Amino acid sequence: MLSVKTLVAVGILVAGCFSLGEGIIGGREAAAHSRPYVASIQVPEGDGMKHECGGFVVADQWVMTAVHCLPTGPNGRKVVLGVHSLSRAEDTKQTFEILELHNHPQFTAHNYDNDIALIKLDRPFNASEAVGAVAFLRAGGVNPGTDAEVETAGWGSLDNLGSRPDTLKEASIRVVSSDRCRRSDYFGRKFTDNMICAHKLCPDPCDRPHKMEDSCDGDSGGPLLYNGVAVGITSNGGKKCGQVKKPGIYTIVSHYTEWIDGVMGRGADA
Repeated sequence: MLSVKTLVAVGILVAGCFSLGEGIIGGREAAAHSRPYVASIQVPEGDGMKHECGGFVVADQWVMTAVHCLPTGPNGRKVVLGVHSLSRAEDTKQTFEILELHNHPQFTAHNYDNDIALIKLDRPFNASEAVGAVAFLRAGGVNPGTDAEVETAGWGSLDNLGSRPDTLKEASIRVVSSDRCRRSDYFGRKFTDNMICAHKLCPDPCDRPHKMEDSCDGDSGGPLLYNGVAVGITSNGGKKCGQVKKPGIYTIVSHYTEWIDGVMGRGADA
């Protein structure tokens, strides 16, 4: 039988491996407003609003996100830009109604294929150090290859118990090969050519299988960045966060250039 001292030591080790203070899954708090393109999509709760999903600004009146983030349409949801702390009053915050929601017409709920949506805000944002657009990769651009370092950010769960942070978290992760993510012990046939998968096995002192950097529930809709350019949309970040054979899945933005231009073009002409 293990001694009390041994049990305490094991408990301390496990707590260190699953520390909640580091963010996303094994990430860190972002410098305030260092990612001015990140949006919080919020849903009514009681007398207030609650963060539900992420998004990112791609033009003066447009936010990119995931289809599965707004399953019932706008339905009272709002988009907040210039956020660092979800709970504290910040002069940088700008809140918008959703004027239009455009879900990709070929979105497949079974496996989240084509999980890309565009939100038209009710007015252009006021550009500032805390609010601005990010460039996104277009058709013909080079997507990150296996083992390339990419970045993601959001207010998603810190663990599989659903504990949420108040401030924006970020993580540096690495692209996992598509061949591996297509394996039956990873995602099998659910993983399509429109997806990138990524996470990061962290070094000791924690054993690698138990210490990850990954996206999680609530990070969905947020950006995956490569060299400062948005190349992906967090899609299946909420599935078994932080597990070796279930890395986060991201929609490849460059596959949808024609659709994006069509939607934003129509919106500009309206």
